[in-house]
Amino acid sequence: MRKLSISLLLLALVQGLTAQAPDSSRIVRVLTYNILHGATMKGDFDLDLIADVIKAAKPDLVALQEVDYKTNRAKKYDLVTELAIRTNMSPLFARAMPYDDGEYGEGILSSFTFLATKNHPLPYTEGKEPRAAAEINIVLKSGDTIRFIGTHLDHEKDPLNRLMQAKELNRVLTRDARPSILTGDLNEEPDKEGMKVLFTEWERSFKEDTPTFPSDNPIKKIDYVLFRPANRWRVLETRVIDEKIASDHCPVLVVLELLPDK
Repeated sequence: MRKLSISLLLLALVQGLTAQAPDSSRIVRVLTYNILHGATMKGDFDLDLIADVIKAAKPDLVALQEVDYKTNRAKKYDLVTELAIRTNMSPLFARAMPYDDGEYGEGILSSFTFLATKNHPLPYTEGKEPRAAAEINIVLKSGDTIRFIGTHLDHEKDPLNRLMQAKELNRVLTRDARPSILTGDLNEEPDKEGMKVLFTEWERSFKEDTPTFPSDNPIKKIDYVLFRPANRWRVLETRVIDEKIASDHCPVLVVLELLPDK
């Protein structure tokens, strides 16, 4: 009888482990990275270095912040397209504002083709920098459609614009239960009001508030990977990558598994 009980227990454990085994067709490796318009901490301009950091993380989806499009300071490069070529990924640029004889905004790199894309302008007060959120919809290998958003919230000390922008993100991105990932440089620490607003609708991927900025000695967490709904995602890995030269922000990697809709 005892042997039978032990056998049943082992069988239950094996079945439990099998049920929890990740489904590779539903896994997405997500990277968010503020690339400082292509400048490095050495004072030069090195897209190859940034591309190498991205490739080493082996991401499926990358949200890039501080992305220049043919500005003078970025040597007239279309940065997201240049990085796409170097990483063998598909690019999307979302303009936030005209800048320096070119444009400035958000970038996305994807190993998936785009089912749909959208640029969400975010609110801001007069005299401050416009901000945007770049959205793509993609189909995973499992056949599931998910939404991925990269954004960069206001950087000023006054939190008003970040609060407005957080509320707008919740308004436009939570109208349905579509599985979604919201990433970016949100320029606010977890205990601040703008993040509290986002946390009412979005789940944190990190159990601990690991700092991400500045890259040479991180003391503040301002770069995030969030997701919703909570019951559709499982966090498999989280990592703040120790990279001090390519940018003033650390890249943040999160590996997520989309769970079946029950």
